[in-house]
Amino acid sequence: MSLNSPLFSVIPEETVRVAKAAFPKGNRSLLLRDTFGPLFHHADFQHLFSHTGQPGEDPARLALMTILQFAERLSDVQAADAVRSRIDWKYLLALPLSDVGFDPSVLREFRTRLVDGNAEYLRFDTLLTQFREQKLLRARGRQRSDATHVLAAVRALNRLECVGSTLRHALNSLAVVAPDWLLTLKQPAWLERYEKRFEDERLPEAAAERTALATEVGRDGSSFLTAVIAADAPDWLRHIPAIETLRRVWLQNDTWTEQERLRWRTNEETPPAGQYISSPYDHDCRSSQQRGLTWIGYTVHVTASCDADLPHLMTNVATTMATTADDAVTEGMHQALKQRDLLPEIHLTDTGYIDAELRIASERRYQRDLLGPVRGDDHRQAKEGKGFAAADFLIDWEAQQVTCPAAKTSISWTPALDNRGSPVIKIKFSMKDCQVCIHREACTDGKRRSVTVRPQEQHEALQARRQRQQTPDFKRASAKRAGVEGTMSQRVRSGDVRHAR
Repeated sequence: MSLNSPLFSVIPEETVRVAKAAFPKGNRSLLLRDTFGPLFHHADFQHLFSHTGQPGEDPARLALMTILQFAERLSDVQAADAVRSRIDWKYLLALPLSDVGFDPSVLREFRTRLVDGNAEYLRFDTLLTQFREQKLLRARGRQRSDATHVLAAVRALNRLECVGSTLRHALNSLAVVAPDWLLTLKQPAWLERYEKRFEDERLPEAAAERTALATEVGRDGSSFLTAVIAADAPDWLRHIPAIETLRRVWLQNDTWTEQERLRWRTNEETPPAGQYISSPYDHDCRSSQQRGLTWIGYTVHVTASCDADLPHLMTNVATTMATTADDAVTEGMHQALKQRDLLPEIHLTDTGYIDAELRIASERRYQRDLLGPVRGDDHRQAKEGKGFAAADFLIDWEAQQVTCPAAKTSISWTPALDNRGSPVIKIKFSMKDCQVCIHREACTDGKRRSVTVRPQEQHEALQARRQRQQTPDFKRASAKRAGVEGTMSQRVRSGDVRHAR
């Protein structure tokens, strides 16, 4: 398909006359066109089309149509009918009243072309450019970020359901692409075992019987994979996505004993949630839990402007695996905003997006204030306000020594990594000093006190932020972040953002 359609910069006179008469008090579509003109341009999409072939519909119109379609929750058929029948759409799209529209499949083909061309953000970035030119957005303003869960478009499966469904999916895939080869395996028992969908209510209830079934399914899968990679099997079979999924699911759920017998892994032996494939139909969805909510799917991170004198508009959207920590997304947010020339002066976030290392990096690299409450000291002494917290100890960074409130000095200074892989320093005091100390019960529950701190620059930044966030000015500024809940609520209600498509 080639791109030979004309530009749609001029609205036909008859369309203008009829639309103005039909909507004397204005209309959203008319206002949008009168304010911004053609939001998209023919040349923006030129790289996605060939220079030869049958002429296609103007992608600038299609891009705008997909936004209207999404805003009004219309199917492709309904959207195509709206182009033919609605005066306000014809005005916005600069179409003559007699235009008969196009086949609904054109919209699907256009969306596919965007995805295949890695141009998913093209419409979004173009709109942001338009808004910035209209002075509805400003760089070096205020923006705020938050996240919510997205449910994958698959069933939630337990481990036994997952392995059974994965093998069934692989068998069904080969039944389509290599039916003759599949028949050569001569496994009539598989037809009965995997004919129906693996569902928990059909599976045994007793733990021993479930383990036996899991082992049986494991042997079936192992035999199937062995046949696929055999020398006499077509080489292309092993490159089928369903076969690769089967291999990965088998590795995470089955293992071999020293006697070379297949064994079902215990729950403790399976990979962590961030690596575990939860469904054969969606490799990237993950199981996660946050604040009592458990889901299988993704997390979407939304950033929106929040300047008091301007509309609040979304400036960045990022979707990650459900197990990805919020602070792993912060740097990517800033890079995306920098590319759009929309880096904020103040970026309001919650605790999840901030740690001392990120705050220092943000201030150095982007000269921006990453504003939000940092994690507090979660040790008993700090939480209860009794005894001595880590902040009560005097650190001599050059001497690599710490003095406690009882004037005793530490005996060890050990660089290490915490459970998230971040650098820390572990400091210990002498047992002899702690055993006879009159403050021992208030200071430690063990035989001696130990303190873990960040490297100097991060530690000092963290302490400074903890002091700053107690001030009234900080609380007033960070209160603005709560407004992003309204943006998220609007996306949930109007865009169904919590469900993958």
